Amino acid sequence: MLPAAGPSPGLTCGLVLVGAVLLQSVCVAVTFLYFTNELKQLRDTYSKSGIACLTGEEMGNFIQNLDLIESEDRVADPCWQVKWHLGKLIKKMMSRSYEENVSAVNAEKALSLSQSERLQSHAPIHRIAAHLTGSSSRKNSPSLRIDSLPRRGVGHKISNWESRKGHSFLYNVELRNGELVIPQTGFYYIYSQTYFRFRENENEDSDLLVQIRNPKQLVQYVYKLTNYPEPILLMKSARTSCWSKKAEYGLYSIYQGGVFQLKSEDRIFVSVSNSDIVDMDKEASFFGAFMV
Repeated sequence: MLPAAGPSPGLTCGLVLVGAVLLQSVCVAVTFLYFTNELKQLRDTYSKSGIACLTGEEMGNFIQNLDLIESEDRVADPCWQVKWHLGKLIKKMMSRSYEENVSAVNAEKALSLSQSERLQSHAPIHRIAAHLTGSSSRKNSPSLRIDSLPRRGVGHKISNWESRKGHSFLYNVELRNGELVIPQTGFYYIYSQTYFRFRENENEDSDLLVQIRNPKQLVQYVYKLTNYPEPILLMKSARTSCWSKKAEYGLYSIYQGGVFQLKSEDRIFVSVSNSDIVDMDKEASFFGAFMV
């Protein structure tokens, strides 16, 4: 009887090889799981620490004290560098936003002030105006009071202007002896019209009629009186008249107006030549001024 044979060498070698492969696979699997777990933990830790750099109650204080906490140790800290750059960016954006808001507010204030100043400059403090008319009508005989100029000047001053009846008025202006007294320094539009009316009278001396019919220069003057010794001529207008012998009457009117700068207490008045033929018709002879 033969003894039982043991495992063959080939089978033994195969089993050893399979065991080694299984052992290696187990080691690789365990190593993979270990490093995967470690990598996950490192990633979570890094993510949490990165978020922690940008969160927490200390971030506000960090931005406020950004220029005071810089040091060599902190420069090497990655978390500190992230917060430092972020703080610089936030401060720059806040500064730019503040400057833009301040510029907008200043521009709005300047615009509102300029508009209010413009409105105040165009609106006079007091409304100043006057319109004087002649003191008679055509139905009545012409009534004219002529004064010689208080100082040297040309023509004869008209003194009997009407200031309260009809279309005439005085608004914050005083009428004194035929002169308008300016109450406030400024620019004024001054205007005047004088009505010259010659009507032949059969009872008049023939020599006087011949003298009146001769060509004459009809002139209207507008003066102002100041502290200067002489009256200052502002405007004058003239025309030459020559009435025909066959005409029963002749009519002429002279109008002029302009803007002048006047000072407080200046006085303006009208004077004329040939005062003997001036007709103070209230609709035809007038004088006035208003502040512009």
